[in-house]
Amino acid sequence: MQTTDPCMMAREESEDIGTNPTDNPTIGDVIAARFARRDILKGALGVAAIATAVSPLALTPRRAQAEPASRYRFDEIAAGVDDNHHVAPGYDADVLIRWGDPVLPGAATFDPAAQTAAAQRTQFGYNNDYVAYFPMPGAANPSTHGLLVVNHEFTNEELMFPQPTRDLLKRGGAAGMVRALVDIEMAAHGGSVIEVRRENGKWQVVSGSKFARRIDAMTPMEITGPAAGHPRMRTTEDPAGRRVRGMLNNCAGGVTPWGTWLTSEENINYYFSGELRDGHAETANHRRLGVPGGLAAWGAFYDRFDVSKEPNEPNRFGWIVEIDPFDPTSTPKKRTALGRGKHEGAAGALSKDGRYVIYMGDDQRYEYVYRFVTAARVDRANPSVNRDILDDGTVSVARYNADGTLDWLPLTHGQGPLTAANGFASQADVLIEKRRAADLLKATKMDRPEDVEASPVTGKVYVNLTLNERRKPDETDAANPRPDNRFGHIVEMTPPDGDHAAAQFRWEILLRCGDPSVAAVGATFSTATTSNGWFGMPDNLAFDSLGRMWIATDGNSASRTGRSDGLWGVETEGAARATSRHFYRVPVGAELCGPFFTPDDETLFVAVQHPGQGAKSTFAAPSTRWPDFKPGMPPRPSVVAITKRGGGKIGT
Repeated sequence: MQTTDPCMMAREESEDIGTNPTDNPTIGDVIAARFARRDILKGALGVAAIATAVSPLALTPRRAQAEPASRYRFDEIAAGVDDNHHVAPGYDADVLIRWGDPVLPGAATFDPAAQTAAAQRTQFGYNNDYVAYFPMPGAANPSTHGLLVVNHEFTNEELMFPQPTRDLLKRGGAAGMVRALVDIEMAAHGGSVIEVRRENGKWQVVSGSKFARRIDAMTPMEITGPAAGHPRMRTTEDPAGRRVRGMLNNCAGGVTPWGTWLTSEENINYYFSGELRDGHAETANHRRLGVPGGLAAWGAFYDRFDVSKEPNEPNRFGWIVEIDPFDPTSTPKKRTALGRGKHEGAAGALSKDGRYVIYMGDDQRYEYVYRFVTAARVDRANPSVNRDILDDGTVSVARYNADGTLDWLPLTHGQGPLTAANGFASQADVLIEKRRAADLLKATKMDRPEDVEASPVTGKVYVNLTLNERRKPDETDAANPRPDNRFGHIVEMTPPDGDHAAAQFRWEILLRCGDPSVAAVGATFSTATTSNGWFGMPDNLAFDSLGRMWIATDGNSASRTGRSDGLWGVETEGAARATSRHFYRVPVGAELCGPFFTPDDETLFVAVQHPGQGAKSTFAAPSTRWPDFKPGMPPRPSVVAITKRGGGKIGT
């Protein structure tokens, strides 16, 4: 995201400024070493720099090239930026639910000029991110009736609230007014569960559903696993260290084989303010995660968000949360066995022996890629047996080697440097300080690892690395011509024999992103990719049942790429590998999140987050009024259902 709005600039700087103090190798260092070594072995030094800057197909004379067949059969849309959304011809993109729409029975009608926290707690929250679809048990067609779960990541007060209330919130004036706005913000976080049904070809929210639920920053949750009850998790409000209110900055997520929703807490540092006293035991730990971020006014009214008053409260956020979408009375559980960080995603796959494996990115520059493997096998015949399976297992961090291998390094107390001598008295300490534990194991520093997903067909695992324009020239060489990685890349990891629990994988770069017509960018899209087909800043990703990969982006803008964020289909196999096609684009200022398919691939749900965000965009004068386009109505983050006219699988 790029803006000159002071609040948004502060939020971006919190993401941009890495907190990793180590000299561990970066992914750029490893890429450079790997390709340099391979080129020496091939005796191909003269070709090396060219080969890393363009697709191998580009080295073939143009007239000798045959356009590889693509499995994505749709007419591309034009890349660009305007105030509306656009989908490929022959498809409908219908807004299903918007910020402020009713979720709970009896919800108040949305009134942007007279919002209240009480109303917001019954309405759809702000900035919808991850989306997942759960078929309704017993439904005649599991692809036309189910539950949709949605994360609500953060709030844009400049677009949510009329001025001068927005300015009061930032300046800290008019205490009563600010407290009311903070409460609305807290109610707009968390997640929503809605029942949805497709009738006569169109999706609708089922009103009055018994499954409907709103989760927010005040919802009671249970802390489970090795860190539950640890002294570092205890607060004045929760002296046992086993209960916490709310989940924050929930980004991507996952769906388990036993039918639960995993949602990941990302930039939790935003919400904390205050200062620790000199010499406090949590100072280094908080600094490593960027706490306090100081971007919210919450600490002025709630002691738990002021680290000078509750220094342990930040340790209770930054976890993967498990929720039963079919039981609105169930207590969400923060699964500490998976470790703490700025999580992006929690998608998984089964190992050869039936254990569940969850992949996680830590979304900040120079942070790491992680994996969690359960100790027990998944009992697919008895889903209820698996309900606490995530409380016992092994979390590991990735080290990418120059020879094309990848080692998963277990973060286990007592092994290697993870001992009391280095400040880890227990496994709980390792998990609370997962980043520092990974530092000591010499993990590879990545360029903002976001979503990590496995193909259901090939078993290969893909990591979206959004960008890292802070990488310096002395971190690269001629074989890695992207010291200023403004557009990101995608790493492909291959488990041996499809075993996701294996200790060592192999890795390759699937794609370097950016405009391939600009040689200095070094993008590696295939030559079959059109001028509309390339993209930058890959973020979320999804696979359909055919094993085709779909990439959502975050950071494309008029100033960076001349195009909006959106969704692209990317080939991963065969002659068409690295060919990309543009399917859907979002309005100005928006980011695309959450792509998720129904089981029959005939509906694709996407989340359009923060439409209208930008340097000069305000509640009164937004850069777009999508999706309503009504005077006085601000832009509204929304979930969109995409279907093919006349029926059929998306993209075929």
